[in-house]
Amino acid sequence: MAAHPASPGHTSAGQPGGPLPSASTDQEPAAAEAVASASLPPISGVRVLELGNYIAGPYCGMLLADLGAEVIKVENPRGGDFSRLTGPFVNGQSAGFMALNRNKKSIALDLKTPPGRELLLALIRRADVLIENFRPGTMVDLGLDYSTVSRINPRLIYSSVSGFGQVGPYRHRAALDLIVQGLSGLMSITGEPGRPPVKIGVPIADLTAALFSACAILAALHARHHSSLGQWIDVSLLESAMALAVWETSSYFASGEIPEPLGSAHRVFAPYQALRTADGHITVGATSPRLWAAFCAALGLQDLERDARFATVSSRRFHTRELIARIEAVTTTYPSAHWHRLLEEAGVPCGVLNRVDQALHDEHVQARGFVVELDHPAAGKVRATGSPMRLSRTPVRLEHAGPLLGQHTVEVLADLGLDADEIGQLLREGVAYSDECADSPVADAP
Repeated sequence: MAAHPASPGHTSAGQPGGPLPSASTDQEPAAAEAVASASLPPISGVRVLELGNYIAGPYCGMLLADLGAEVIKVENPRGGDFSRLTGPFVNGQSAGFMALNRNKKSIALDLKTPPGRELLLALIRRADVLIENFRPGTMVDLGLDYSTVSRINPRLIYSSVSGFGQVGPYRHRAALDLIVQGLSGLMSITGEPGRPPVKIGVPIADLTAALFSACAILAALHARHHSSLGQWIDVSLLESAMALAVWETSSYFASGEIPEPLGSAHRVFAPYQALRTADGHITVGATSPRLWAAFCAALGLQDLERDARFATVSSRRFHTRELIARIEAVTTTYPSAHWHRLLEEAGVPCGVLNRVDQALHDEHVQARGFVVELDHPAAGKVRATGSPMRLSRTPVRLEHAGPLLGQHTVEVLADLGLDADEIGQLLREGVAYSDECADSPVADAP
């Protein structure tokens, strides 16, 4: 494992993430069982099949794996998940793939062959959840669509993540995060006024769709307790991205005004943005009369409180350009750490604007053990960010980095009841691939 020992809520085998009561011999059986299971991740025992590439499907699967599900990643024997081919690499292994696919097993099957499809159907009969993020119609072509597989496993929860959803005029369009950011309107409100459009710095549509999918899967698992039936979940990147603009869309519905980009500024409050300093930037939010007064005092700008242009929240927002010019004439005279200390002492919400490397080495991030090390059979110890989900009784797990292609093929097929000769034949015929077997065909990129 990989979490900091002082970090509650992260665990691996044999290393709980927080103190737990010990089970004494005089406990009632039910109470003893409850105590024993308390250290297990919250959805231990849930079996998930993941058929996905790149980010949306794999990130959803990663979240469920962190929460304790057995996630079996089903990959093409010839190359696997396309993200395996993306750099940077650690000892030949994609850093991004290893991060997005931690805690999972990998089985490599050719689903376009009858034996490969039958093996997947055998896995589906025993599964609780299936995640796929292919273009609508792909699973139909493979004979693995929800209407087909739900007949062999009515309890299956089947989550489809796609660019535009399973119905609608855009359903067959190719979608990438960038395309969706543009269509959703998010890029129109990102960046500086009067400048070219700017993409959000992370694949926000992919990641948000994954989060909504994971949330819906957990809800469907809960609903299944009452109905004993699974269901089909349809999550689109477009709607996921648009859902994040809840403030901007509600403002448009109320006023008819079209939101525009504001840089780092706020649509209501000022100052509420990044401010230049002598060596970088700080971020500040003076959102109430008390905070505005404390902010002015800390910077020695008490005269701003007496200026009619800055007397109210709305007037400060209206005159933001003039206000920020006055403020930055002061903040650029000293480094960020100086202003951060003064504003902290004054009780004004503020922070130093970090680069990614600075954020990862921040003392608070380090103290909470959020940067972890995960084992990988080829790459060794791999650093990654941990999980922000910290559960006191049933902590998440952080056990290993994303698997090698077909690393668990033999294990999973044996668990289905296949003997060594049957597995060997599948490997020799190219229906399956295992990284452990010399007789298995080489997994070449498509």
